[in-house]
Amino acid sequence: MLENFAGLSTPLVADACIRRGVPLRMAPPGVAAVVSGRPIAGRALPARHYGSVDVFLEAFSGAEQGDVLVVDNGGRADEACIGDLVALEAQAAGLEGLVVWGLHRDTPELAEIGLPAFSYGSYPAGPVRLDEREPVALASARFGACLVTGDDIVFGDDDGVVFIAAGQAGEILATARQIARTEREQAHKIRAGETLRQQTAFSDFLARRAGDPSYTFRQHLRRTGGAIEE
Repeated sequence: MLENFAGLSTPLVADACIRRGVPLRMAPPGVAAVVSGRPIAGRALPARHYGSVDVFLEAFSGAEQGDVLVVDNGGRADEACIGDLVALEAQAAGLEGLVVWGLHRDTPELAEIGLPAFSYGSYPAGPVRLDEREPVALASARFGACLVTGDDIVFGDDDGVVFIAAGQAGEILATARQIARTEREQAHKIRAGETLRQQTAFSDFLARRAGDPSYTFRQHLRRTGGAIEE
């Protein structure tokens, strides 16, 4: 899956979802890569955290090569739920990376290990609680407004994290590549001296909108084949 994601980005995946009419399912703003420049793409391996590392170790026992651990820690800001030992164990289990709805610690060690990790940020203290475990602890993970299961694919990079149903991933990536080609061509033309306003016949859009205030730029882009918004 990471090979299929190569050359793309989460903004392109998000745009492709909009183009295909697929609801956007993204990590909340603020969830970011611990180390920049390490994208992830793989099947979600959900786990809900209750204060103990045992749920992660159990999840790893059923992991497949290339999975991405998706940790539901309720977005808590009072504890770090993953660190270097969890990352090392995930790496040993063949995982592609870690995505945490919460905080991490051991930042220098995570950078050295090299396994891509995403979280709200770092916090020195680990959990001191031990809550009652839910029956769905390994079946799904809440992540902001999203509910993530093993039927989802996780894409992450320096812009954030997107969740896509596995059955839709192929068409979404194909559409993302189409958008990428269009945008690269548009960027090349701008560098060569042809402005985006010229490429999109923006003056024509303004003239038509003057006669029809309901005419939107997105409608105009559909006519001109632009990809700046669609």
